[in-house]
Amino acid sequence: MTEDGDDSAADRAEVFARMKPRKMLCYSDAPYVTRLMRLIETQSKPTVVNWCVDYAERYYLPIWEKYAPDDRTPHTALETARKWLRKEVKCQAVRDVAWDSHTAARTAGAPEAATAAAGAVANAALTCHVATHSIRVAFYGAAAVAYDRLGLRESQEAYDAAAAGECARLEAALRAVAAENEPNPVACKWRDMNNIGKKIRGNRHEHTT
Repeated sequence: MTEDGDDSAADRAEVFARMKPRKMLCYSDAPYVTRLMRLIETQSKPTVVNWCVDYAERYYLPIWEKYAPDDRTPHTALETARKWLRKEVKCQAVRDVAWDSHTAARTAGAPEAATAAAGAVANAALTCHVATHSIRVAFYGAAAVAYDRLGLRESQEAYDAAAAGECARLEAALRAVAAENEPNPVACKWRDMNNIGKKIRGNRHEHTT
């Protein structure tokens, strides 16, 4: 601690070195998350799946490729989701390769940004199975973008701002492809998202011993 009471750069670095980044950012009762949920509820399942897969391929897959260029497991998850949209495979096939995407990142010891990106891709594919995975795309995706751009030692406010910005971009992308007066909107049960939000909110990092 410095004489004027402020932590020195060395002190802050030591504290951050003992902290573990969270796997996801955002929380379920944030206004920008609630707004995204309400929009998702107005669209058909194919529209939601297409949006998730397209967005993940464009923005999150490159983050994975940056850190793990030789592992194409997340690519396979998105490709299989597209096959589901074309009715070429069953949902179970998508689920299998999507979980492989999650597992690949964890077992490879990939950096936090890559792990979050793989999580976002996996949940984009899993939207074929359950539509509520679409909001997990935002949670994991916000972490992937924030950790890739900001690193792991920024302030809580900086990560919150990054999460809000990423959700705004996701919302804009969905609005660009949204159907007006969709006759078959997807059924979403968001109750599990409340538990996720409680775990994430106000605690971006966990101390490790």
